[in-house]
Amino acid sequence: MNTSNSKKKLFVNIGIVVLIVAIIAAAIGYVTLRPKANKTDGWYKIDQAKKITIGLDDTFIPMGFRNKQGKLVGFDVDLADKTFKKLGIKVKWEPINWATKEQLLNNGQIDAIWNGYTVSAARKKKVAFSVPYKKGTQVLVTLSKYKMRSFADMQGKTLGVQNASTADTQFSQYKNLLKKYVKSPVEKYDTFDKAFMDLKAGRIQGILVDSMYAGYYIQHLSDSKDYQIITGAYPTDNTAVGFRKSDKLLRQKVNAVLEKFQKNGQMKSLQQKWFGKADSNLK
Repeated sequence: MNTSNSKKKLFVNIGIVVLIVAIIAAAIGYVTLRPKANKTDGWYKIDQAKKITIGLDDTFIPMGFRNKQGKLVGFDVDLADKTFKKLGIKVKWEPINWATKEQLLNNGQIDAIWNGYTVSAARKKKVAFSVPYKKGTQVLVTLSKYKMRSFADMQGKTLGVQNASTADTQFSQYKNLLKKYVKSPVEKYDTFDKAFMDLKAGRIQGILVDSMYAGYYIQHLSDSKDYQIITGAYPTDNTAVGFRKSDKLLRQKVNAVLEKFQKNGQMKSLQQKWFGKADSNLK
């Protein structure tokens, strides 16, 4: 009889131990799985740290660049700072090599690309875009002394583009617009300001560049009359923010703020600050 009671007690104790182990294992599993689930969307980490790292080319006037005091300013800088302020997040700006922007985004070195970033089919394969917030096109910048009137006047002349930029991509994509005229190969630069220095020095005779950059940059030069902008048939492009495809919640939150800014006039206010009232490219 005593033996039977001992066995029953042993089985009960074993059952209790198994139950406790199961509860502990489930709890550990929940704790372990929860961070993993959160890590699939960068918003959780960003919201916890209250900081996001955004990559940019800090010479891309007027979207993001250094002023005379070395401070980072620009349309996109203002827009991103205001957007994340609404979300309770501080922006850390990270100057990057523009040619490696998608690689830096997807390996986690930056959390977003926000710098006059043009939407394209090729880029959609690598990143997820926010709602578009501005439009632009690619234009030819040359010197007034060359008296050019169309792309055809670049016949046999040397062109400059920024490496891995939309201008670089569209120059190759739309072969019958400018490529058929210029001397091969084109000169490629890591930043557009270097291309402008070579243009002024006569080492190249034209630059294919985003209309936003060209208009603002030339307008603020002391010798702006020495330059001219020639518009061709390059398509109108949308500008948006680039995110990792896994960061769906982060993208949704940014989209909601951008759409709010479109409705409440803040987007228009930034437009007037950086581009003037005549800019019709802003949505």
